[in-house]
Amino acid sequence: MIVDFHCHAGRGDGMTGPPFTDAPLDKYLRRARQAGIDRTVVVPCFHSDYGRANAELARIVAGNPRLIGFAFVHARRDAGRIRAMVRRAVREWGFRGIKVHGTDAMPTREACEAARENRVPILVDVTGRPYVLHMLAPQYPDVPFVVAHMGSFWDDWRAQQQMVDILARYPNVYSDTSGVRRFDYLVEAVRKAGAGKLLLGTDGPWLHPGLELEKIKLLRLPADQQAKILGGNAVRLLARRGRSSRLARGEHERVAVGVLENHERAPVGRLRRA
Repeated sequence: MIVDFHCHAGRGDGMTGPPFTDAPLDKYLRRARQAGIDRTVVVPCFHSDYGRANAELARIVAGNPRLIGFAFVHARRDAGRIRAMVRRAVREWGFRGIKVHGTDAMPTREACEAARENRVPILVDVTGRPYVLHMLAPQYPDVPFVVAHMGSFWDDWRAQQQMVDILARYPNVYSDTSGVRRFDYLVEAVRKAGAGKLLLGTDGPWLHPGLELEKIKLLRLPADQQAKILGGNAVRLLARRGRSSRLARGEHERVAVGVLENHERAPVGRLRRA
């Protein structure tokens, strides 16, 4: 199973650039299907009200079984209601993660504890400041942190080099590969931290999923290592909620794939009243 761990969907209300305006999925879904991507994690665009944005995303996800929703939260502006927002997204809408963007605010204890309580990962864009993982990762060792773009969408080599070392240091820190143009940092990340620490991401719908997928293939890894990056790592993290720790080694991925294949969502009619 191939899983894209980083895509956007829905509309924003800032309208100062594509991530703040609109993320239509029609072209992305066609391209992803052609590339062989089976499931896609989607997050809302930037929004002044992430409660509304998450509800819109829930309607989008409910209409397409290939999509897996993540709840976007503003760690500072939504303070005091993050737990309720995440609980609703996970329990009512079937969302399987949280998105936090450093442009808004870095993850707080409230956001991390919401992830812990619901057994879901946090997809975090640290916007060139990977040093925050030195605070987050050891404080919440049971919360998986997936860092977008290896720390910087803007090719900050210092941030991406730091991320290679951070991936090797902390067992609960991962990175997606979306928008990483300095290819040798992907090579170095696998060499130092292992294939178990990277997840395919495309930053769709603005980047082409086929192009982002090809980067992983160009790593020329053994089949088992490539499979981890293309979907195995994502499947394991997405299926954490409710997973039994008593499963035998090797059984986790089989159960996780089953969870995603039987991904349950609330009826569309119910979602419209959100």
